[in-house]
Amino acid sequence: MKRLVILMILISLILPLQIVYATPLTSTSKDQQSVAVTIYNSNLGLVKDTRLIELRPGVLEVKFMDVAAKIDPTTVHIKSLVNGSSLNVLEQNYEYDLLNPQKLLEKFVGQKVQLATVDPETKKEEIVDATLLSTQGGNIFQIGDKIHIGHPGRILLSRIPENLIPQPTLVWTLENKVSKPQKLEASYLTSGINWKADYVAVLNRLDTLTDLTGWVTIDNRSGATYQDALLKLVAGDIHRVQPEIRMDFEKRAKIAAAEAPSPQFKEESFFEYHLYTLDRRTTIKDNQTKQMTLLDANQVPLKKLFIFSGFPQYYFYQMDQSSNKQKIGVFLELENSKKNNLGMPLPKGTVRVYKEDKDGSLQFVGEDQIDHTPKDERFKIKIGEAFDVAGERVQTEYKRLGRNLFEVAFEVSLRNHKDEEINVLVEEPIPGDWEMLSNTHPYEKIQAHLLRFQVPVAKDKEVKVKYRIRFKY
Repeated sequence: MKRLVILMILISLILPLQIVYATPLTSTSKDQQSVAVTIYNSNLGLVKDTRLIELRPGVLEVKFMDVAAKIDPTTVHIKSLVNGSSLNVLEQNYEYDLLNPQKLLEKFVGQKVQLATVDPETKKEEIVDATLLSTQGGNIFQIGDKIHIGHPGRILLSRIPENLIPQPTLVWTLENKVSKPQKLEASYLTSGINWKADYVAVLNRLDTLTDLTGWVTIDNRSGATYQDALLKLVAGDIHRVQPEIRMDFEKRAKIAAAEAPSPQFKEESFFEYHLYTLDRRTTIKDNQTKQMTLLDANQVPLKKLFIFSGFPQYYFYQMDQSSNKQKIGVFLELENSKKNNLGMPLPKGTVRVYKEDKDGSLQFVGEDQIDHTPKDERFKIKIGEAFDVAGERVQTEYKRLGRNLFEVAFEVSLRNHKDEEINVLVEEPIPGDWEMLSNTHPYEKIQAHLLRFQVPVAKDKEVKVKYRIRFKY
């Protein structure tokens, strides 16, 4: 008798935690207390969704709705912010068999449906019973003893099948040990959300200064709306086990106004990346492109460079003695430093350059991509090819002195048809071990296999740069 009493006491203590509720509890965004979204510039987002949910003690099923349609279920993590040990996850499922007309009809194959048509004469709706036989390549019905391929009427269904859901849903089997409301934080990674930086540079008349405005463009195609979210952006090259598909969506260029809006992001170092935090909360709607100001820098000094570039293969082969005309690239070089009104690490993105014409209208002059650029580093963007500056190259001599030993001579002609003197940088990538034998202009060795002539060319003049090298490889 004593053992029976003890056993009943133990059962009464354990039983409350083992109550299994058959009816699942549903949580939607209405339970949401806060949401934070961190977006990486690699089509990836980290979502932290905090909700206050009334959970009964015991084992129960919870349907956690309003999550991203492109969620990675293997990354989901849930925890109690009330008491970490008060909640155990026994099972987790991700249901994504979403409700749509085709799937709904497929669930009724072999079952009774109704077809509604309107009589063209009486204008009254007539309803007939039918059996849906197939949906492959079109709907096939049996009405009475006849088979109908397609039907002009509306299809009426009696119910929604239980295994179809209107939106992606996380389903947990939880063991809850407290009777008060649980504050839960669910975090997960999702694809389909991306951000990129776009920059607009407006040059002054002398091409010596620019006003630089940076824009953040967020493209949300993750299948969820993030209401009043704390937004953070991560710039850097994140390594993932499975490569992500990078999606490039063309956006309309933004031109800086006379008085651009203030930057809205606070930048900080984070691990080996840079983190940009929006100074307010914002709503990121599904299938929405959102743009916000990243930086606004005025009167940034720059250098305009004319670069005549060679190629390593010019040195290995005897070239045709006829002139080899080459276009001369036009570049802008900037230093990302505080003294130049910059100094914030710049995320990689596209720089679009504009300049006022004589009428005061902004005209587009070129664009280029920049990589992630730390502070105090220089970056260079190519605007296009010079129209009024011409260049030619002639290989004036080619000798093979021995195995893998060569002597080569070149003449580079530069002609300036502009109204002012310019400097042209002649950059020659020379392979192997080389030495300069003769040269008409001074040069500097930029790298082991790169030399540079800085050549002044007066307006309406031509300058010839001649040099001879010996190299082996």
